[in-house]
Amino acid sequence: MVTIRDVARRAGVAPSTVSYVFNGSRSISEETRRRVQEAVDALGYHPRASARTLRSSRTHVLALALPRAAGLQDSVDGRFAIDVSDAANGLGYDLLLTTSQDKAEGLRRVALSGLADAAVLMAVDMEDARIDVVRELAFPAALIGRPADEDALPWTDLDWEEAAALAVRELAAAGHRDMVYLAPGEREVEGRRSYALRGIAGARRGARTTGAAVTVVHSVADPARLADRLRTVLGDAGGGGAGGAAGADGAGRGDGGGAAPTALIVQHPSAHHHILPSVTATGLRVPEDLAVVVIGTLPGDPASRALPRVELPVETLSFEVTRLAVAAADALREGGAPSVTEPGARLLAESVGHLLIPPVLLPGTAPLAPPRH
Repeated sequence: MVTIRDVARRAGVAPSTVSYVFNGSRSISEETRRRVQEAVDALGYHPRASARTLRSSRTHVLALALPRAAGLQDSVDGRFAIDVSDAANGLGYDLLLTTSQDKAEGLRRVALSGLADAAVLMAVDMEDARIDVVRELAFPAALIGRPADEDALPWTDLDWEEAAALAVRELAAAGHRDMVYLAPGEREVEGRRSYALRGIAGARRGARTTGAAVTVVHSVADPARLADRLRTVLGDAGGGGAGGAAGADGAGRGDGGGAAPTALIVQHPSAHHHILPSVTATGLRVPEDLAVVVIGTLPGDPASRALPRVELPVETLSFEVTRLAVAAADALREGGAPSVTEPGARLLAESVGHLLIPPVLLPGTAPLAPPRH
């Protein structure tokens, strides 16, 4: 299938220039317009008519870009989809769900289809390829997630780094000197998923500021494999096994380095529901032998209510990102499409803004205090 990039390459211009020719959002020279049209004719590219009128018409539809693999069930994604839908309806918009795992091309299809006024983007990477698509096509979007370039687009997120640092600080204040940080899976870390990297950074910062020993271990989705991994890092830590556990790396070693961990901090969402059975399978009791704190639980989730936790403010994030997406659409239509080569390229982020939500550590019925031997 011929894409806008193919047209741009043949015409010798940027893809954004081709987009501007189609949607009429900027003044384009006749020579450039002619080259683009010749490339369109030669390649047989046929942009949808709705894409050419993107800025001049409203669909009152928002696209929710939620990349996911077929067959996988994720309660967090489902909760966000429902709450974003409710927020959109409250602002007079319908919701279009797109689940393409090819994040950039999936968003490109939606932007060029003219089916939506703006998009809400989930599963945000630190250097998310969709940011370039948004700016190339002048398509309004807002992120649930905090990218490395925080000024690139409007976004809202829980402060994952501070949440992890807060958990380490509170456990250290309660007397724990050796902890394990159960981070998201290796694939999410290698893919530079924002929440995963920021959480690990917070655990390391907490280790540095408190002097506690914190060992980072990557989670796995299978409960039996997770129990094996925890058994290694928790059961063998006193004999030096923590640093050599599969998927583990030392986040920082303080005064208590080498002792058996007395606390576990869990960030990975898929581990929340079976963390207690997985810990029990190691032979440890919660909280008698091990204090457990979970980060990013769903509000009202009975599986983690007994544990100290930082809840993911899904309703607030959903409402705010929807508001930001609608505001971005309004700002773009009022201010014109920015060029990616001009300072105005940051128009959307600067005019709409960001919202970073501070974490709150909620108490559970299980105490934070370390076991007494």
